[in-house]
Amino acid sequence: MFISIRNDPAQAGIEAGKRAASLIRQAIESKGHATIILATGSSQFETLNQLTEEEGIDWSKVTMFHLDEYIGLPVSHKASFRKYLQERFIEKVPALENVNLINGEADPGQECQRLEKLISESPVDVALVGIGENGHLAFNDPPADFETRGAYLVVRLDEECRQQQVNEGWFGSINEVPTMAISMSVKQIMLSKQIVCTVPGARKAKAVENTLERRVSNCYPASILQNHPNCYLFLDNESASLLNDRLT
Repeated sequence: MFISIRNDPAQAGIEAGKRAASLIRQAIESKGHATIILATGSSQFETLNQLTEEEGIDWSKVTMFHLDEYIGLPVSHKASFRKYLQERFIEKVPALENVNLINGEADPGQECQRLEKLISESPVDVALVGIGENGHLAFNDPPADFETRGAYLVVRLDEECRQQQVNEGWFGSINEVPTMAISMSVKQIMLSKQIVCTVPGARKAKAVENTLERRVSNCYPASILQNHPNCYLFLDNESASLLNDRLT
């Protein structure tokens, strides 16, 4: 695992965005197109901003998926990840070859099947991910399902995950946060050829410590990233503050 620690979230995000752009260019150059996964949430602001500003990417040769979406939340809601990606990515780059958004307002089982068929036809070159305060990867809260082979699954969100959404300002109270979501599975994320993980902020410090310094366990879902051969982890000083061995 490549680990980069920068002074602040902006620097970490910029570096992550540049790395992702480079990997996308490489995929297009080597095989003529690229399939990417995008994460959402406040941890991805700087990364996506940098990625949209990068030059030399033929976006018409890029297919996009994303990690998760709340079940039953309308796309007009400010916490909708479809809305997030439309505003922060899709509208800022030239038209992509394909955009595959999770429709949380559709039948969840049918939506998982639809997305699984699509992603099985498009092996993922670059996945952008984050880590939750509870250590989740996508919406795979602990204890995460490491065994499910399906690309997407329906999950129940734990209280810590839902409270994080309130703390970040997406909802007014925990009672407003949906309890269910559609999430990309851990196995599907790990099938990505390259993973770029951006985790800024003091609130993520314990999760980062558990991810890197615990043995791989579904009680610390993001710890599975230790097993990925091409994972790039971008931290800032605050998110890395609890690490015993600080790498730059």
